Amino acid sequence: MPTPQRILWADDQIDLLRPHILFLESKGYLVQSVTNGYDAIEQVRTGNFDLVLLDEQMPGMGGLEALSGIKDLYSDIPVVMITKSEEERIMEEALGGKISDYLTKPVNPSQVLLTCKRILDGRRIENEAASQNYLQSFGQLTSSLMNPLDHGDWVSIYEKLLRHDLDLGDDEGVRQVLDDQYQEANRAFSKYVENVYPSWIANVGKPPNRERPVLSHEVIPRWVLPQLEKKKPVIFFVIDCMRLDQWLEFEKLLAPLFSMERGYHYSILPTATPYSRNSIFSGLLPKDLASTYPRIWADGEDDEHSRNRNEEEFLGDLLKRKHLNARIRYDKLIGSKDGREFQNNVHDLLQADLSAVVVNFVDILAHSRSDSAVLKEIAPDERAYRALTRTWFEHSWLYQAFQQLAKTDCTIVITTDHGAIRSLRGTKVIGDRETSTALRYKYGRNIKCDDRHAIFVRNPEEYGLPSDHRSTNFIIAKEDYYFVYPTNYHQYLNKYRDTMQHGGVSMEEMILPVITMKPKR
Repeated sequence: MPTPQRILWADDQIDLLRPHILFLESKGYLVQSVTNGYDAIEQVRTGNFDLVLLDEQMPGMGGLEALSGIKDLYSDIPVVMITKSEEERIMEEALGGKISDYLTKPVNPSQVLLTCKRILDGRRIENEAASQNYLQSFGQLTSSLMNPLDHGDWVSIYEKLLRHDLDLGDDEGVRQVLDDQYQEANRAFSKYVENVYPSWIANVGKPPNRERPVLSHEVIPRWVLPQLEKKKPVIFFVIDCMRLDQWLEFEKLLAPLFSMERGYHYSILPTATPYSRNSIFSGLLPKDLASTYPRIWADGEDDEHSRNRNEEEFLGDLLKRKHLNARIRYDKLIGSKDGREFQNNVHDLLQADLSAVVVNFVDILAHSRSDSAVLKEIAPDERAYRALTRTWFEHSWLYQAFQQLAKTDCTIVITTDHGAIRSLRGTKVIGDRETSTALRYKYGRNIKCDDRHAIFVRNPEEYGLPSDHRSTNFIIAKEDYYFVYPTNYHQYLNKYRDTMQHGGVSMEEMILPVITMKPKR
């Protein structure tokens, strides 16, 4: 049997409230009563109460003064103020004292019960309802996975799974069911992408439709350039390695400041920065980018990250191809020093027609979790990783910059180049010395792996990828697999297990939000 929750009720006319107290006790609560503020503080000091009901008007020490004393002892204890007065001044003083609710006399027993239940049992009731809601929709989601689906259907399935993930509490049994369904969905999603991706690339040049989503290289033409026609400053943020679930946490904080419209694009393959982000800024698929900028592409062969040194040039050339004459500003923010300087001068963005801002912190966080035992302890699972990202954003220079931009007349477009997945299963790969080193995708001449765990790209051009003597073939990991060479297999299997990776095929990496925001002001 759970321990009954204890309520302290302080009112100088407590005898008149005896029926209310008996009613609460009939519902399983233990109620202790006192008749003045002094005794209320002393009972809180010596007792262990879950909730205090506090009359505002008591002789001697009033409710507001008692509230202050109670909060000095235990700042987190919920307090409900009950008063005859409806003066706004009293209400504001009570709210300033951090009350949990405010009731005006006369109160009836049901009203008091509902308030207590909301405060004391609200989270448990919400969790139970969320669990029940998910279990009721489980069959529908499972049935959907067995039907033919298009890219829009997959966005809907991913959104539904995420909403359940965000709503569910700590019921480990239900969470295990959800985790299993996530894995089932990603298995089906990987098969879907393997079957349709070459047709997506073959139809590039035609407008995206039900058969083909917007891909990375179409983000700027689709969402950013039309905003330039409205003659207001446009600020385009690319938050590297931001997943949809992370954005949904950011969105809660930004919703009071901005009106928002959310769309989606699919990352190109591989879902890795040198491919997807360059495609975003250049408006080109990798094969076209490599032929248009052969020196830049070749220079990046030995260092994949060096391919992202030319994004400003790519963006300028994209606007020229679209015959747009606009003042461009470009910022890449890597460390906190960059971020603070950016935030301090954020209004400078309004001097350009189009400002492009790359934010690298979320990607750094993903890599840091993989390398740091401390961060892995702080964020051992998806929920904790999501919460860690939200905590960073809530206290970040980036959020402060958005708060400042919310006071201006501008349009903000936010997206990401790719997401990341918690990689839990290793699969063996064989390659020669020239094979690339990434964990979720590889390219080279003599690559072998289990095709149940990866897409084998024999003709790179069918996937919009460059083909040359050093990258004859690609393999792209499915679901949550990562590649491990046979040499010292178990050592590297354990080293990279449970790390955040990108480059492969999963909903988390490929299905990405694009948000258009305008200040509410």
